[in-house]
Amino acid sequence: MLSFVLGIVCFYQQNDRKLKVMLLLLNFNHAIHFALLGAETACLSAVLAIVRTAISLKTASKKIAFTFIFITFFWGLHLTDNWYDMFPILGSCIGTYAIFCLQGIVMRLGLLIGALCWLTNNIIVGSIGTTLLELTIIAVNLRTIYQLFRSR
Repeated sequence: MLSFVLGIVCFYQQNDRKLKVMLLLLNFNHAIHFALLGAETACLSAVLAIVRTAISLKTASKKIAFTFIFITFFWGLHLTDNWYDMFPILGSCIGTYAIFCLQGIVMRLGLLIGALCWLTNNIIVGSIGTTLLELTIIAVNLRTIYQLFRSR
């Protein structure tokens, strides 16, 4: 439930820095959740997302972005068992590029594409809770994109 609330608050943010800070809290919560469940790979992925997001608050370096994308992609390839395991890997890579290299509406569109990859994964694996979370995050993100567009 906490992830659900944090996800909504995160993507409701119109300020890029506040969105990233909330994303840190969301991923921290995910890391604890997965650690308590004993899901080591998911926990490590959340920790990687924490580090990635924290660094993105300090720099917009494409070199660092592509380092994280490389780590995520090849680590993910190592862990995949099925073709559809690529959806969360692609979602994470797209999200990494978005938070390091994009701003404003374009960043949120990148995060939206990443969320669609995660949504696809969640539907395929049959996770009702994370499917509902992603659908909510996508809806809130679309609302925020619309508001940012309107305020221009």
